[in-house]
Amino acid sequence: MGLTRRQMLLGTLAAAGGAALAGCGGGGGQAGGPAPEGTAAEGFPVTLDHRFGRTTVPGPPQRVVSIGYSDHDTVLALGVPVVGVRYWYGDEKQAVQPWATAAAQQTGSQPTVLNMSSPEPEKIAALRPDLIVAVYSDLDQQSYDQISAIAPIVAAPAEYNDYGVPWQDTTRIIGRALGRSGQADELVTGLEARFSTAREANPQWAGKQVAVATYGADTLSVFASQDPRARFFTSLGFAVPPRYDELAGEKFYADISFEQATELDKDLLVWDQLSFTPGGRATVEKNPLVTRLAATREGRNVLLEGATENAFGWQTVLSLPAALDGVVPMVEKALPRT
Repeated sequence: MGLTRRQMLLGTLAAAGGAALAGCGGGGGQAGGPAPEGTAAEGFPVTLDHRFGRTTVPGPPQRVVSIGYSDHDTVLALGVPVVGVRYWYGDEKQAVQPWATAAAQQTGSQPTVLNMSSPEPEKIAALRPDLIVAVYSDLDQQSYDQISAIAPIVAAPAEYNDYGVPWQDTTRIIGRALGRSGQADELVTGLEARFSTAREANPQWAGKQVAVATYGADTLSVFASQDPRARFFTSLGFAVPPRYDELAGEKFYADISFEQATELDKDLLVWDQLSFTPGGRATVEKNPLVTRLAATREGRNVLLEGATENAFGWQTVLSLPAALDGVVPMVEKALPRT
């Protein structure tokens, strides 16, 4: 593939976008913001089913380690501290993204960053967790067997591909594990209302096909319908072409050659992860195979950069308010009401 698996999961490396995001969405009391301080946990034990079987959480977790790349956002949004997070990209010392800073401060979280391409039991065990969260991950059976000996694990449901769990499900699953289902439902309801408002304000988007693509050094890629970035647009009324799922198979994306660029010529063409495109935006805009697409010629394309790209890439209950603030106006310009 043109981008590495880790890069395919990213939003951006642009540190410059952090300051802009710090004031966007996710504040206390807002849709997608952290849970109120001092909220009481619900009844325990709690049992959750997942792709590896069943996990029981005996009591309110006090030392949560997140090995799902973005799962700590949800833990923090629910008002629970995190002691360890899995390194994803950028500054290895930066465990918390700008939109989650307030939630981290409210919980007193200063998590250790675990830099590991696959889960390493020794590093995880050293943090003495009483709960391990691994929803947005590619956790396999072998790793699960090793790590489940350390602490209960919250893993992805069996019905979704790796990295394919919708943010609503992620929020509710982690909420149950933390004994905070009520708060999780409130966060989901509030954020879904924001999607609904944008969708209702733009009925012209209903049913139009969208391609969410990336541009690598050697190939193009497009996200399949189970990827959260594609779901972002279906939540706004768009449809992901079934062809992309056929091309992707069991993966969350499909690679296509530059000569197959016409596969991306849909009602809306969204370019994501320009931070990893050699030459960035200019490279996309100058490629003759891209410029001849009708979506490009007619201005029905959106190029995500900087702070918006970063928030869009994470797709969590804390990052999505900022993503909506950045993406929706660009789509409204590309596909306005007539």
